[in-house]
Amino acid sequence: MKRSNRLVLLVGVFLAIVAFVAIIFVVGRKDDTPQAVTDLPTVIATADIPLGTEIRADQVTVEDIPITGRDTDAFGSVTQVVGKIARQKVTTGAAITAKTLSGGTEGQVLQIDCPPTKRCMSVQVDQVTGVGTVIKTGDYVDMIVGFQAEKFPVITINPVDDSFTVVAGINGTSVKLLIQGLQVQGTLLPPAPQQAEGAAPDEGTALTGQQQIVIVNPDAQQAEIIKFAQLDGSISLALRSPQDFIDPLTNLPYPNGPVPTETTGIILKILVDTYGVLPPEMVETILPAQGG
Repeated sequence: MKRSNRLVLLVGVFLAIVAFVAIIFVVGRKDDTPQAVTDLPTVIATADIPLGTEIRADQVTVEDIPITGRDTDAFGSVTQVVGKIARQKVTTGAAITAKTLSGGTEGQVLQIDCPPTKRCMSVQVDQVTGVGTVIKTGDYVDMIVGFQAEKFPVITINPVDDSFTVVAGINGTSVKLLIQGLQVQGTLLPPAPQQAEGAAPDEGTALTGQQQIVIVNPDAQQAEIIKFAQLDGSISLALRSPQDFIDPLTNLPYPNGPVPTETTGIILKILVDTYGVLPPEMVETILPAQGG
């Protein structure tokens, strides 16, 4: 073989090697190029989740959802939602979002989804009568009503002219847990006060006397009780555990709520007779005789 032909062959082999290395380099760089993300993991309800219930692991799953059709506040892992209270009703196939756990903007109500056969009405409470005004949508509350002594006057009637006299000094205060298991459909809070520029942020709950509107779902008879108590008595709300309203056999809310707890109601006589509250006793003082 001539020397010139051998040189041409070597040059050709060298160029082929260079081309092969270049192809590998280009292909390798193409594989390393990050691909645009089009789907994101999203927590989806596999069953209807009632308002006010804890989200269970068997009620949710994770699916990849296109970003273009995904809620921006959706969760991507079931660990972020399991055990949390659903502040909105969730239907099968719907995504679990931050609004599901918060009920929307805190302290605002844009729409009330009143349950069938119920009447939604509002009750005004404060930090003392309303559990610190931290009651949230989906919570269950009991309503305690108190009536002060002047609502139950004790009188004596003169048989001669049928006139009457109010007997003073008798405690007529009466307290009763009248309604049990009302579910909160929404709450209203006043706007948060604006902080002065440069002031440190508030930490925790402060005793400010803040008022709160709590929207509950009584039936027709209970609605009349609430209105009477608003006009003539004093209302307090007691917060209940959501577990009280879940049937352990079905993991679903009781259709008519749990069996009501029997209470006596409280007047002063019950406190004395049953709980040992000591009534005051008459103290007789004998003064020495005065000399004439």
